[in-house]
Amino acid sequence: MLQIQDIQDTLDYVFTQEALLREALTHRSFLHTPEHATAQHNERLEFLGDAVLGLVVSESLVAMFPTFTEGELSKLKAGLISRVTLAKAAGRLTLGQWLRLGRGEEASSGREKHSLLANALEALIGAVYLDSGLDAVRTFIHRALAPEFTDLRERPELSVGGDWKSRLQEWLHKHDGTSPRYRLVQESGPDHQKMFSMTVEMCGEVIGRGEGRTKKEAEQCAAEQALAHVSEPRSDIIRHLPK
Repeated sequence: MLQIQDIQDTLDYVFTQEALLREALTHRSFLHTPEHATAQHNERLEFLGDAVLGLVVSESLVAMFPTFTEGELSKLKAGLISRVTLAKAAGRLTLGQWLRLGRGEEASSGREKHSLLANALEALIGAVYLDSGLDAVRTFIHRALAPEFTDLRERPELSVGGDWKSRLQEWLHKHDGTSPRYRLVQESGPDHQKMFSMTVEMCGEVIGRGEGRTKKEAEQCAAEQALAHVSEPRSDIIRHLPK
């Protein structure tokens, strides 16, 4: 059972319509049992939240970097709204512990999956928007992504934005003289909402995993994760990779 007050304390936001909060934290798999079949899952709110997030991030970047080109802003935006970045933000908000999941997702560590965490955060953004409007959701997004926005202001050239695949390739060529290899490991979801899971390998070892709505997005997420771990001792790489 969801502890509404605890969640709202963590989110630092109080819902007028608590049903929106329940919906935002409900994964489709939760509806697979008869007692929960009438519940609302979070995919419609995720759809809305994705659009709202894009708007808020876009307006913020335009204000922060008035001299940047469209291409430069697009790279920064892509980093801020990536699966990896959103999953990190969802982890800081401890959303995983509040997700309402079916037995299958529980058994497969669904509370730690980047895709489920990122989708739940987008759904929450959609829920806050419907509950209180644009000003409230703008505040919520800036609070949820505060570390990322701080990094942008201080070091935009090394920020979350950019072509992670190119950066990883440059790093590997410089330090190992090798090239990364990407593999599609899973494809799931209906045709209109596909999710792709990719791994990236170095010398036969998996050094990053990523998920996305396209194979290219999943590869970028895998490369971003790999860059965060590739400088660790080789024996520690796999052990430290998030699920």
